[in-house]
Amino acid sequence: MNVRLLNYTKNPDKVCAAAAQSCYSEKGAGELFDTTADDRAEKMITKVVGMGHLSVVEHAYFTFSVEGVSRSLTHQLVRHRIASYSQQSQRYVGMAKAEYVLPPSVAGDDGARMKYTQAMDAAWKAYRELAELVPKEDARYVLPNACHTNITVTMNARELWHMFRLRCCRRAQWEIRMMAWKMLEEAKKVAPILFENAGPGCFAGPCPEGEYSCGKPYRRGAMPSDDELLVESAKPRS
Repeated sequence: MNVRLLNYTKNPDKVCAAAAQSCYSEKGAGELFDTTADDRAEKMITKVVGMGHLSVVEHAYFTFSVEGVSRSLTHQLVRHRIASYSQQSQRYVGMAKAEYVLPPSVAGDDGARMKYTQAMDAAWKAYRELAELVPKEDARYVLPNACHTNITVTMNARELWHMFRLRCCRRAQWEIRMMAWKMLEEAKKVAPILFENAGPGCFAGPCPEGEYSCGKPYRRGAMPSDDELLVESAKPRS
């Protein structure tokens, strides 16, 4: 999996801070943007986000390239509807090379791995044979959810906050959880104020999952490593 931040609103922290201040000032956002220091921007963003006034952070947009993930992940991702997506097409891009995601739980079990790879090999063999007989867009029906895909994602900061709250949680499916943490890491590099406290629901207080809580809240500000996320994903679910 590769997650790269391609583009974003220039000076996202100051843009959102100026928008927030303009609601309470006789001055316009343009003048406020020019005169707002970083420490003032931080105070304003912290205040309005803490009060739940998240509309002002919608003024900052972020575009990511997410590569080498499964279609299982993208089927979940596009449920976040306040976003723009451009996904690799299996109609026009040949899938003759067998490229797919291997879940850690499968990789760690010899018997499961053998059954899994046999199924993948059979699917791609059928695809290649069908692609000689019918259009690729029809041959692709035999390809599995594990098939590699690439997708471009653009979200505003408010929707990213919402996605991180749901998808960084330990109860999220392992692959999209890993993607979400990588996206958060990239976003914090360019907008540290906006995303200072972004993350799973347990960052904001008691776990919102109630009786379904994992009982192991993440420590606010901590960024789990890929190895930690993979270990977590391999543990059996109740």
